[in-house]
Amino acid sequence: MRFMVIIKGNAESEAGIFPKPEFMAAMGKYNEELAKAGVLVDLAGLAPTSKGAKVKYWKGKRTVVDGPFAEAKEVIAGYWILKLNSLQEAIAWVQRIPFEAGGPQEGEGEVEIRQFYEMDEVPGAAE
Repeated sequence: MRFMVIIKGNAESEAGIFPKPEFMAAMGKYNEELAKAGVLVDLAGLAPTSKGAKVKYWKGKRTVVDGPFAEAKEVIAGYWILKLNSLQEAIAWVQRIPFEAGGPQEGEGEVEIRQFYEMDEVPGAAE
């Protein structure tokens, strides 16, 4: 099973402010643990929404909205894609994220875990 672990953004990440070096070092060690365990598929930090755009589709029309997205209540600051055997295993890995090392909001953070649909689970998907 693959899981996307989504790191929620905050005012600092939206301003393009990187976390403290201590936190970045702790995250580097955590990422190395994921890689050594063979569960890491991909990871990345995301630039602020000011460097992005949205394309909205409505009644056959397409509208491009440049960032930043003032109406966005929750933004994504980064992600991991992990290949694991269960949601419980994903939760166990996520509980090890070193937010106490001075994370983006001084030891606070929010992470969402979402399982991918694999193609063999999607009705009507090409084989």
